[in-house]
This record gives sequence, structure tokens and C-alpha cells, in this order.
Amino acid sequence: MVSHTATRHNLLALTESGIAAFVASLGWPAYRAAQILRWLYQERVRTFAEMSNLSQKDREHLTSTCSIDRATDVQIFASQDGTKKFVLTLTDGKQVECVLIPDEDRLTLCLSTQVGCTLDCGFCLTGTLGLTRNLRAHEILDQVLLAQDHLDPNQRLTNLVFMGMGEPLLNYDNVLQSIYLITSPEGLNMSQKRITVSTSGISRGIVRLADENKKFNLALSLHAATNEKRDQIMDINRSNNLESLVESMNYFYRKTGNKITFEYILFDHFNDSLEDAEHLISLYHQVPAFVNIIEYN
Repeated sequence: MVSHTATRHNLLALTESGIAAFVASLGWPAYRAAQILRWLYQERVRTFAEMSNLSQKDREHLTSTCSIDRATDVQIFASQDGTKKFVLTLTDGKQVECVLIPDEDRLTLCLSTQVGCTLDCGFCLTGTLGLTRNLRAHEILDQVLLAQDHLDPNQRLTNLVFMGMGEPLLNYDNVLQSIYLITSPEGLNMSQKRITVSTSGISRGIVRLADENKKFNLALSLHAATNEKRDQIMDINRSNNLESLVESMNYFYRKTGNKITFEYILFDHFNDSLEDAEHLISLYHQVPAFVNIIEYN
């Protein structure tokens, strides 16, 4: 696998088996793969010169033939409650953001999966941008590395949520590859149980996700518990209505044993009446789920 520059091997984009194969192709000892992975994921280096337990000759070879494709520039916006938004400039000049959210004993990173989005949900600014492109797996991973670069000494990431810019299940392969890199023992070694994929509602993607039989969590951006109201704020519901979503979410639960989380933003005089609550309860009874009520902005 090569980076999008097509001139160098982007080592950050390789799995541990890919790194092992690359090392073997150079005739280097097998343990060199573990050394490189540790520098990339645990030490989060940006240059091969920093890989001090590799020989000078090996570092020079990597420098001339390979790359570590990390974001080229980062802007940080901090809130009084400790929330931090990182705006990353990717190697092609495009920008995405990720958000670090502290909450009592949790520190959650909200990850983007696309530059822009096609879905144009009525309450989401990202949808107004349109879709520029999907993020590659290493660009999703880089958001985690970047956040770790800016943690205080006593902090550690406890949870990852694919809920930033873009629809994760419309960038399925790269999202799954990034989760593999994040959870791999030779990568970041994070527990799958601490990862949540949030979708606006792609039924076929939920089924495909279930068939992976992984232990990460699924959240549905619900926000209305009837097709009539959901159609008004989420165009995706017209092709993925609540009936199809209930079927796919129950399939996910049967395959994984993980309850689904319903994300429900309260909009004044739209979805916050007693009747809306009754519709939500009715839907809740159809799917093993949790409900997360969110105040709009």
C-alpha cells in the first residue's frame, strides 16, 4: 500500500502484517517491524530520524523511500469546560476536525470520517459543505495520534466516537481499517468496547457492520421517532426508514450482543412533546437500546 502521493510508502497506512512484509522485503530482521510500529503508534514520531534504535543506515533508507503521513498543520480551539476542537490540515490541504470532550471520568474523542458530508441533515453544518472526499484510514488514525499529542500528563483517552464530520458507514472500508489499527495490540491497543460508530441510519451498513462481529458499539442519530418527522430533518430516512433501521439494528444486536444507543437531540417545539416521547418509547421497545437525550447546542 502506498500513500496518495504515490511516490513513497506511507508506513502509517500499513497494518502490522503490512509492516512485517515491508521489513521482510528489505531483508531486515523481523524484530525491526515491532520497533517501527512502536515508534509510529506509541511514540507518535513524525520523522524517521527520531527512530533512535534503528541504525543510521536504516533510518536514511526509510527517509528516502517512505513517509509518515500526518497532518501538516493543526489549529486548536479550547472551551472553558475543557473541550478542545482540533482543525487538521491534511497533506492535500483539505481540513477536518476532531473534538476532545472531557466528562467526569471519561475523555472522549469525536472523530471525522469524511471531508464534508453528502447527507445534509437539517441540524448539521457539515452537510452544507457537500462531500469532498473520504478520509483514508491513516487520516482517521492521525486524529487519535494528534489528540494524544496534546493530552495533559495525567490524561488518557477513554473512548472514541466516530461522530464527527461525515457518515462513517459511507466510508466503510477506511473506518473499519482505522478501527483495526486503533485496536491492534501492535497499534494503539484500545479496547473495541470503548469505540462507538455513530450513523445517521444506513441499514445495509449496519448489517455489514454486524457481520464483522466485532465488539465495538453502535449509535443511531435518531432525533425523531416517526418517519414523518425524521423525513423533515434527515433526508436519509427516505431511503432508510425506521422500519428498515429497526430490522438492521436488531440484527446487529443478535450478532454482537451490544445494545444500540439512540442519540436524540431535543428541538424546541419539534420533537420534544409528550406525544414525541411516546413515539420514542414505542421505538425503544422494539430494539434493545439506550437513549441519550441531547440539548441542542
